Amino acid sequence: MRLVTKPVGKPDAGKPHVRFDERGEETERATSASPRLSSTLLKRQKNDSTDAEAICEAVTRPNMRFVPIKTIEQQSCLMLHRVRHLFIRQQTAVINSIRAYLAEFGVVAPVGRRGVEQLLEVVADPAECRLPEVARACLAALGSQLRALKAQILDFDRRIIAWHRSNATSKRLDAIPGVGPALATALVASVADANAFRSGRDFSAWVGLVPKQNSSGGKDRLGSISKQGDRYLRSLFTAGALAVIRYAKIHGARHRPWLTALLARRPTKVAAIALANKLARMAWAMMARNECYREPAALTA
Repeated sequence: MRLVTKPVGKPDAGKPHVRFDERGEETERATSASPRLSSTLLKRQKNDSTDAEAICEAVTRPNMRFVPIKTIEQQSCLMLHRVRHLFIRQQTAVINSIRAYLAEFGVVAPVGRRGVEQLLEVVADPAECRLPEVARACLAALGSQLRALKAQILDFDRRIIAWHRSNATSKRLDAIPGVGPALATALVASVADANAFRSGRDFSAWVGLVPKQNSSGGKDRLGSISKQGDRYLRSLFTAGALAVIRYAKIHGARHRPWLTALLARRPTKVAAIALANKLARMAWAMMARNECYREPAALTA
């Protein structure tokens, strides 16, 4: 069987090459290197020859980091998350437009879902004299678009749940407090090989949850989090940590002494970032070692 090689995109560092057979089926997939690491070795005047020279120099370095290529299933799951996130942003934009347009006519409603529903009821009421017919038609179009976006988001939520139930690693990650099906599936789809990270801190740094360093002269200076890496995963980890803190404030956190002490001396959002960092390290340990979640000793006692 004759094999042909087709580059995925423009050949460059960070762009993998995939091998296909005559039927177009994928037979081999290589790892890719980060283009940011090879760009530091690039000489002046960027062109193909200097790019190739920088790539060849970078891959020979002993500390070069390579990224395993995701499978087709992982790419499909990431598409689910990305499209759902796009629909959520569009939904927020439509809701803000409805509120802003009605506010110009003196029609306002409380914040939240019920407030938007009240505004749509005002638009659908033909006895409402504050809205001209042209404005009513425009707002009715926005309302129909909002309902369509909500239906699409609900359908994507169901698809994510179905993907979550079919993956063993995602179901194991779901046992971590603050990690639900959305974060669990996003982790499985985003991390092709957890062993590519040397430790949980490296994984947390990849997500962008570790402090930014400005150390020199033997003095450690740590600032706010770096916010590098995957913004979507970082937002999911932070939302999960806030959910754990909210539950602890309502039902008590006496079984979590670390979180209780942290909330006593730090603001809620700062504690949420620290807890998100902890959740990221726990998730990496479970994925890298293929283990199940174990309750801390304070909880089991």
